[in-house]
Amino acid sequence: MAKSPVEVKLIPIEATPETFADYGQVIEASRDGASFGPDDAQLDLSRGTPRFYILRLEGRSLGFSNITHHANVTQCLGSIGGHVWYLGVAKPSLIEDDDDNGRRVDAVESKSGHLYIPPAVEEIRVFRISGPKFVKLNRGTWHAGPLFRDSSSMDFYNLELTNTNEVDHTTHDFKKNNGVIFRFDP
Repeated sequence: MAKSPVEVKLIPIEATPETFADYGQVIEASRDGASFGPDDAQLDLSRGTPRFYILRLEGRSLGFSNITHHANVTQCLGSIGGHVWYLGVAKPSLIEDDDDNGRRVDAVESKSGHLYIPPAVEEIRVFRISGPKFVKLNRGTWHAGPLFRDSSSMDFYNLELTNTNEVDHTTHDFKKNNGVIFRFDP
């Protein structure tokens, strides 16, 4: 008989430039004509053709067991209309050629060929994103979502590469590999 997964309760953290820094950036409105600077999204779209589109999600819950990363691109996500939404995250764990530091022993090779360390249960955080802002995920940041409370649908703008979901979509299944699912209350 299969063992029931352990439920780990997370407490949402409000996404600010400071609280989200280990995972990417929180981008807020800037005045028209402002010069490019460190508060603007620092993008890496150099490994393919950018794709900017509206993503419609339906029936999302406030829980997850799968988490994904993209090794070849930064990704931007934001709610159209500034609605409240949530994103589960863990720090990037890619192993670059010049960044081994003895971690190859625990490394996993993705279907696309890059090496990474699966995120640990205790490294998972969930962020609350509200208002007219978006998040830029660093290359390799693990993420689950967007997630939202309402069981209907929500539209998001999404910036990634044209083939991200086909060739650069590495997933870790916490339920299968760790016997864990994550839940949170708003």
